[in-house]
Amino acid sequence: MIKKVSNLEEMVQFGNYLSSKLVGGEIIELVGDIGSGKTTLTKAIVKGLGSDDDVQSPTFTLSRQYNCRDNIVVAHYDFYRLSDPGIMRYELAEATSQDNFVTIIEWGEIVKDVLPEDRLTIKISSPSEYERDLEILSSGANSDKLKEQL
Repeated sequence: MIKKVSNLEEMVQFGNYLSSKLVGGEIIELVGDIGSGKTTLTKAIVKGLGSDDDVQSPTFTLSRQYNCRDNIVVAHYDFYRLSDPGIMRYELAEATSQDNFVTIIEWGEIVKDVLPEDRLTIKISSPSEYERDLEILSSGANSDKLKEQL
């Protein structure tokens, strides 16, 4: 499935809509070049889940957590600067096993061996300066159900 967004506002709207479908236990992998909108989408999801926190890319800290509505916690990971998963492998495995966590992963290639197979992958490409194509892929029962709702 390909979702086209024409501008920043539509990316935020999509993130808000996606957040309305999340109940905890979902794993979302965001794939795209630097500046493609991965963190923008994450911000919209976290805000849509009711958090007032200032969402920032965890490029240097590797992970951040945000408390949201209905006891949902968003665990946001950015592995761009990581060359070896090391201990992050265990933290990621713990987060993805929590029923009340929504786990969002940027630059997941480095930890692909520990990513659960059942995840929603959103590949973001930039056909122009402002437009984005979101290729939405699912790989298991939970992510298939979520994709159908989108």
